[in-house]
Amino acid sequence: MQAKTHQSESGQLLSVLLKPAKKAFINQKNIDQQWDDLNYIEAPHLDIANQEYEQFEQILKNEGIKIHYLSQEKDVSMDSIYCRDAAIATDKGMILCNMGKEERKTEPKALKKTLKKLDIPILGEITEPGTIEGGDVAWINPNTLAVGHSYRTNEEGIAQLKALLKPLEVEVVVVPLPHYKGPSDVFHLMSIFSPVDYDLAVVYSPLMPIPFRQYLYRNGIQLIEVPEEEFESMACNVLALGPRKCLMMAGNPKTELALQQRGCRVITYPGSEISYKGGGGPTCLTRPLLRKNNIYR
Repeated sequence: MQAKTHQSESGQLLSVLLKPAKKAFINQKNIDQQWDDLNYIEAPHLDIANQEYEQFEQILKNEGIKIHYLSQEKDVSMDSIYCRDAAIATDKGMILCNMGKEERKTEPKALKKTLKKLDIPILGEITEPGTIEGGDVAWINPNTLAVGHSYRTNEEGIAQLKALLKPLEVEVVVVPLPHYKGPSDVFHLMSIFSPVDYDLAVVYSPLMPIPFRQYLYRNGIQLIEVPEEEFESMACNVLALGPRKCLMMAGNPKTELALQQRGCRVITYPGSEISYKGGGGPTCLTRPLLRKNNIYR
């Protein structure tokens, strides 16, 4: 097993792609024109959003993580701040997604330009009629990928993903997701499942399929349960900066305490404008690239 891998959610994070608020939101006029159609809770305030993002970015810098940046593009929406969704990282290159949300269809093409500039290989692309968004995809370990079957990720997209991963000998675990708030809502697998170590994950069980929950337990993964009152404030959306080193949005004290009781270090950031209003927590704000493999430590 290699010491470094792209196929992990919880190993020490070494490099990441970001799309800063100033490049995604651009200006207040752009925000005011787009937020309602994109189903934000309300319009973010640009000045506060930029301040929040600078704090978020500084946390990553303080951890010594190498940051690559996506460029500002005129043909993508402000949703492009949630840059995880446009691609899936593998040890043989990136897989470009085909977004299930119509307003985000141009994001993978914009990402492709950045990947070429960075000389990051592309393993393949999901094409119509298949759809997949990166928020529906989470590595359980370097050989196992969980994929949510949702309104954003369809059966054809999952079939294409399986075909691309077959030569890598990756097992794909399909997780059927519930209707919840319907097709217009941003509801991904990682809305209810965030690995924070090879044997520990944060979950929101009321919306988790029973077979998947049982699968995690059978494979030795312990679960930290998010309380109902902290689900909407994205307590379940936790980015592992390393094994049991967690970055989450501020304002979720019960989940934060539960993480600490399991031996986790927790860092929080203010996210009312860059996370809460658009429904995208720290996992959504980042496209992790390379991590240390934490399975055999």
